[in-house]
Amino acid sequence: MANLITTLRILFSIGLFFCSLPSTAFYILYLGAGFTDMIDGRVARLTHTESEFGSKLDTIADVVFVGVCLVKLLPILHLPSWLYTWIALIAAIKVMNALLGYVTQKLFTDVHSLMNKVTGGLLFILPLTLSIVDHVYSVSVVCFVATFAAVQEGYIETKKKGEIL
Repeated sequence: MANLITTLRILFSIGLFFCSLPSTAFYILYLGAGFTDMIDGRVARLTHTESEFGSKLDTIADVVFVGVCLVKLLPILHLPSWLYTWIALIAAIKVMNALLGYVTQKLFTDVHSLMNKVTGGLLFILPLTLSIVDHVYSVSVVCFVATFAAVQEGYIETKKKGEIL
């Protein structure tokens, strides 16, 4: 059941590609994807069906959702170049963290830290606030928290490396 909910997030995310922004269809699919993200892990824990596959599927669903949202949102935000640079830096740190996890543990890891969850929550709220908050400020807040989360994730991966050696 939890994996089905996660799969719905992937389908909702793909559906977002075909919706204009802003539109009712976009926001319905967007909220559906967000809702499935909030409940899939809880359902897995409540039904005692947590699995390595489910964890990987959740990560894939997160990447698809965030990727689609970036493709849809970045062109309409008209951000200053320094914010695009900041976003690219965060992405580079996240890629380095994933590579570090792979090199040290021979698998791609995903750190589910509190700061990563806060970042995800802020990212989720961002499109819902576009008409009421200047997006340069709201994106800056998300980038600040995401930077902290990415650096913390790297620290956690480095600490794991030390435990393995």
